[in-house]
Amino acid sequence: MLRSLGKIPVDVTVACSGGPDSMAILDFLMKGKKNVQVAYFDHDTPFGRHSAEWIHDFCLSHKLNLLSGKIERDRRDDESPEEFWRNERYKFLNKIDSHVITGHHLDDAVEWWLFTAFHGKPRLIPSQNKNVIRPFLITSKDDIWDWIERKNVPHLIDPTNQDRKYARNRIRHEIVEEVLKINPGIRKTIKKKLIQQFSNPIYTMGEIANVSRCSSSDSVRV
Repeated sequence: MLRSLGKIPVDVTVACSGGPDSMAILDFLMKGKKNVQVAYFDHDTPFGRHSAEWIHDFCLSHKLNLLSGKIERDRRDDESPEEFWRNERYKFLNKIDSHVITGHHLDDAVEWWLFTAFHGKPRLIPSQNKNVIRPFLITSKDDIWDWIERKNVPHLIDPTNQDRKYARNRIRHEIVEEVLKINPGIRKTIKKKLIQQFSNPIYTMGEIANVSRCSSSDSVRV
């Protein structure tokens, strides 16, 4: 079962890459009788071009409105590829006149906690950043896969998610595995923190109503 923080608005846009996380959430919301449209951002990669066509066909067959965005500038010297893609993606999502739901889940929150801890300040992924909301932060990756398999949800697998040259993938595939050996309960710990900090959020089109203790600068990298 997919579990959410707070009540999800009736009219929503799902930021969808075609991957299992966003497709499970899209399927869940469609079955939950939400008024859903889809936003897809093309990162100008070979997989991105393939997934753009796949998402287009999926939305067409399910009669879903599709909003598309793409890279519109060159990467600056001071930006890593991950920062560049994230900055451009959120620039697109923040222009959408609706709540935009991303596929962030509990395992992402654990990875972000570890990543920020390595930089001296462990932080939670905020449940809202402007119009972008993340209500599924307390849902585990295992629960997402369970939904995918039980509901036969079509999805794509991005091969770059295995590429260890990206810091996030090194954390996901190497460091988290070692952390779980030392602290098998880290997911429960982060889930408890998320519930405590973002208990019963009221999603607005500005910032979250029960303002979290994260500053705006805590949100920009997520």
